Amino acid sequence: MYADCVILVTGVAGFIGSNLADALLDRGYELRGVDNFATGRDQNLDALHGHDDFTFYEADIRDADAMADATAGVDHVFHQAAVPSVPRSVEDPVTTTDANCTGTATVIDAARHADVDTVVVASSSSVYGSTEQLPKVESMTEQPESPYALSKFYTEKLALQASELYDIDTAALRYFNIFGPRQDPNGDYAAVIPKFIDLLLDGDRPVIYGDGEQSRDFTFIENAVQANICAAEGDATGEAFNVGTGGRVTVNELVDALNDHLGTDLDPIYDDPRPGDVRHSHADISKAREHLDYEPTVDFATGLGRTIPYYS
Repeated sequence: MYADCVILVTGVAGFIGSNLADALLDRGYELRGVDNFATGRDQNLDALHGHDDFTFYEADIRDADAMADATAGVDHVFHQAAVPSVPRSVEDPVTTTDANCTGTATVIDAARHADVDTVVVASSSSVYGSTEQLPKVESMTEQPESPYALSKFYTEKLALQASELYDIDTAALRYFNIFGPRQDPNGDYAAVIPKFIDLLLDGDRPVIYGDGEQSRDFTFIENAVQANICAAEGDATGEAFNVGTGGRVTVNELVDALNDHLGTDLDPIYDDPRPGDVRHSHADISKAREHLDYEPTVDFATGLGRTIPYYS
């Protein structure tokens, strides 16, 4: 990236944040991380603790004083912290909105007062809503259909607006169903891949909400890490980019693939669709290819093969 950089990762104890932090330290950068452990896990920091180039701040991103301290002298911010999950946001819109919207505003305000060069924020494919047009292209009109999607829409708009209002280069990355090691398999709001792996390993049938023909552009974590680094290295600013693989896998196909990998033979249980869930998710990644030099290097099948041993 850049020599002698100081980098801040918010949500560093989360699934994406911790994997990104590992990659940045491997590249030789001085790293700071912020997390309040609302959804992040301390075990995700095991590889980071004790590293001479890593400083951890246990803080809430809505705490302006804490963020000012963490951001002082920082060159680049990777803003990954958020309260995730569409269903969670439907059940508790206040927490999602407060953490994701107020939190992002606080991070960007701290960044501009600290004269940060670049802010890359995590957005979501959910901002597109369930429009029938596939694949999803950044020029489409956003139609967020849940409090979570709306909070991510606000997150990216705040960041992109900052490129016009302040002297900060910004990029918003619309993640398409990122998966991989360290993703939490537990709880009512766990992502589908780790949750299904955990259930199948325990001999339990996974629950599919809907008919299972809904599809997702499942994207391995290594691709998301690459996209973040490309966004910080590149010249593009004030833009949103899709981060996916450009493919689609149905939830039924996911269950079949997991049964094959695990040597299990468990049929799913079907339940009513959940409010706010989109039917199909499929990324057009041509913009990220052209402007960020992003190129996914790990396909779905390979990523699944790398993910399962972590939970086994």
